[in-house]
Amino acid sequence: MKILGALVQERNIIIRGGDALSMNGFTQVPNAVLKSDDISSGAKLVYSLLLSYAWHNDFCFPGQDTLATDIGISRQSVNTHVKELEKKGFIKIKRLGQGRANLYELNLKAKVLKQR
Repeated sequence: MKILGALVQERNIIIRGGDALSMNGFTQVPNAVLKSDDISSGAKLVYSLLLSYAWHNDFCFPGQDTLATDIGISRQSVNTHVKELEKKGFIKIKRLGQGRANLYELNLKAKVLKQR
């Protein structure tokens, strides 16, 4: 196993044409989520997008049509992945009523997840 300092010095990704902040920002996703065997890849993508919408208090409220458009999947697929995330405890949903976007509470506390 390599020493952490040696790994940090390796540059194996190069970003050209501007920095990440000037290119519409970026989203940090916990490695425990990315490597989790507990949720599907679609659910990981939806969780990542919810993180990109989250404000400083860990709440966000994009509509499912917005999420579907941003990811390039159907609204029904977004709904399936959101239900999966809720069932597994990654998010809590407060339904605000007909025609209004749900309020999503993201659970960012470390959990024990099965990882690959």
